[in-house]
Amino acid sequence: MAAIDRQSATLALAHALSAAERGLPVIPLSRTKLPALPSPHRGEPGPAVLCRGECGRPGHGVHDATTDPATVRALFAAAPWATGYGIACGRSPHHLIGIDLDTKAETDSAAALQRLALKHLFTIPETVVVLTPSGGSHLWLTGPPDRVVPNSASRLAPGIDIRGAGGYLVGPGSLTAHGIYRLAPGTAHLAPAPCPRALLRLLTPPARPRYSTGRPVQGHGLVQFVLAAHQGQRNTRLFWAACRAYENGFGEELAGSLVAAAVRTGLTEHEARATIASAARLTTPPPRSLRTDRTDQAG
Repeated sequence: MAAIDRQSATLALAHALSAAERGLPVIPLSRTKLPALPSPHRGEPGPAVLCRGECGRPGHGVHDATTDPATVRALFAAAPWATGYGIACGRSPHHLIGIDLDTKAETDSAAALQRLALKHLFTIPETVVVLTPSGGSHLWLTGPPDRVVPNSASRLAPGIDIRGAGGYLVGPGSLTAHGIYRLAPGTAHLAPAPCPRALLRLLTPPARPRYSTGRPVQGHGLVQFVLAAHQGQRNTRLFWAACRAYENGFGEELAGSLVAAAVRTGLTEHEARATIASAARLTTPPPRSLRTDRTDQAG
């Protein structure tokens, strides 16, 4: 049994390295399809639970995903029990979107997707398809770098789950408790196809209404500052940029762009919005009446 496990782990690493060579960020997975490495912050109180790899240690799930071969090998060496690998979605350069068609739903999810295509006038392109051990399938599509596709479950239609920013797909060749994930015949030579625009509109939440101030949106440099963040800098750079934006009076205007930039660096939308909200609270003084009330209460 140990020899079989070692062989499965070796194959998983080989598949993961091959995916990384194609620009797909990967992490090791256990047979449960969950990230193989445990969190280094187990038992630690407070802010450590919000760490997404800034501490420099592995064990942060999809936030560990990388295309660097040496780092991939190090992650698998730290998790010799891993028999599969996950591919991070929403990350550069492919900005992968996974369409998960579940066969366990009461309705036919593949037929539901075809009905959506007919209703919204788009065609499902030829693309990479991964067959799951349960009989379902994963369609791989790519999105534009300026659109954040969130994860969702059955929001598009019953039985159709979406893997987007902050999510991951089980890579083909992975061995799980229920079997092996395999490339569908005839799709191994394909690259992930661009997501049809009409489908992309269904996958992304509507933009919040913006109120014009009569001047162009500022803060392009701050957005680029966030986009340039490396692992260990993401929250810090985002917080600094948001503080500068609110201090200069265009924080609300720039918030959406800052969120999109932060998600592209590896943060989740929830984490990015929480960081920006903290910056807004820090740089926006409360009304005088509230300051007086708080002083009175402190006494």
